[in-house]
Amino acid sequence: MFSVTVRRSVMLAHSLKGDIFGPAQGVHGATFTIEARLFRPALDENGIVCDIGAATDALAAATAPLDYAFLDEKPEFAGINTTTEWLAQWVWGRLAETARAGTL
Repeated sequence: MFSVTVRRSVMLAHSLKGDIFGPAQGVHGATFTIEARLFRPALDENGIVCDIGAATDALAAATAPLDYAFLDEKPEFAGINTTTEWLAQWVWGRLAETARAGTL
């Protein structure tokens, strides 16, 4: 198994709902470093897992709506508790669409 990892940092603001989040229930800023690891069972005919530039661009596109955003005001996140785990799933979904399109 072979893999390539790309990463990007984003800064955002949001609040979390529920007593379990304590002071994070209030509006606060967060900086996330997001890593995407792409796997292949074997290298392709070029000896690579994927086009690393395309993977970097795909991660940037997937995370662009988060960067410098106040998530509580974004319609696509209305009613969502934008936890770290939920955001990771959301980014994964966007990257998975790109991978399925065959553009990496």
